[in-house]
Amino acid sequence: MAQIDIRQVRKSYGKTQTLHGVDLIFPTGEFVVILGPSGCGKSTLLRMIAGLEDITSGEIAIAGKVVNRLEPRERGCAMVFQNYALYPHMTVAANIGYALKVAGVPKAERQRRIEETAKIVGLSEYLDRKPAALSGGQRQRVAMGRAIIREPEVFLFDEPLSNLDAKLRVTMRSEIRKLHQRLSATSVFVTHDQVEAMTLADRLVVMNKGNVEQVGQPLDIYNRPASTFVASFIGSPAMNLFDGSVDAQTASVMFGNWSVPLPPQAVTGLQGKEVIVGIRPEHCTVSHEGDGISAIVDFVEELGSGRVVHAEVRGQIFAATIGEDFPVRSGDRITLQFPPLHLHFFDKQTGRRIELDAMPSQHANVSAEHTLEHGV
Repeated sequence: MAQIDIRQVRKSYGKTQTLHGVDLIFPTGEFVVILGPSGCGKSTLLRMIAGLEDITSGEIAIAGKVVNRLEPRERGCAMVFQNYALYPHMTVAANIGYALKVAGVPKAERQRRIEETAKIVGLSEYLDRKPAALSGGQRQRVAMGRAIIREPEVFLFDEPLSNLDAKLRVTMRSEIRKLHQRLSATSVFVTHDQVEAMTLADRLVVMNKGNVEQVGQPLDIYNRPASTFVASFIGSPAMNLFDGSVDAQTASVMFGNWSVPLPPQAVTGLQGKEVIVGIRPEHCTVSHEGDGISAIVDFVEELGSGRVVHAEVRGQIFAATIGEDFPVRSGDRITLQFPPLHLHFFDKQTGRRIELDAMPSQHANVSAEHTLEHGV
């Protein structure tokens, strides 16, 4: 086990800078997920930890030792790739034990460790097969076994489930999490899939355009996004975001000619600022009549575990979670209400979160079950 320290790490390709001074600490034994869209720098950062990419500036330390100039094999890391990277002409046993063979481990000891590792990843019956005779999930287990047998201090996962079907991804997520708990190694997992991120991570790192947007526990990030980017990236459907203006005289936030009342103390924190207002779909109240903002239903998303109505308001689409017994179809007129205690506020100029101490219930926790039920 080993702590990973990343200190002001930058990466440039010629004049193009892709990482802009990243500072992170991954404590010993923690399962960290780095989440972000394609091109945000997450895989580049992982490859720099592994030693597969040079560091332009800054330092990376593993177990207190700066590894900038160390070869990948000297860093105590094992990496699992998206494309498995198996030797097609070798058996499962040979693939799993290849690193030990290169290291000169005696055959008897190598065989013992191969069998132990195969048992851990559920491949004991497949040791004589070659990769072509395996399913995608079995090939990924071989790749994981090859990493485990090295008994590394750090496991690095580079989008390892991207090539699997939806059902198998669920199974493999569970297996990876159990494996981490069993081995107690420090694990860093890169993905663009927020379901993987929310279900696997002890701590989540959200990246955007080479910068770290937010670090925290998954549900903390879901409930208190630090920026409009995080708010729109975490959650499916994403948080509804709209331009708002604060009226100090009426202590309310205005959206067109419709307003939401706020506690007077909260208005003080927003006064004089152009704001972006956000609300999660599951926090919107939907009815066929009554006070609120009028909207026209665009379509209804049937998710099996729930329903989401997408409705147009002043040229903008809003998403709201509705019950199974709420009758609605495309073209219907509905009324949306946004409870003030569930509103999030962001600075329009910077996109950063505005904290309002006067609204402590604004970030009421969402259970993991409810969050995942809606696709987060």
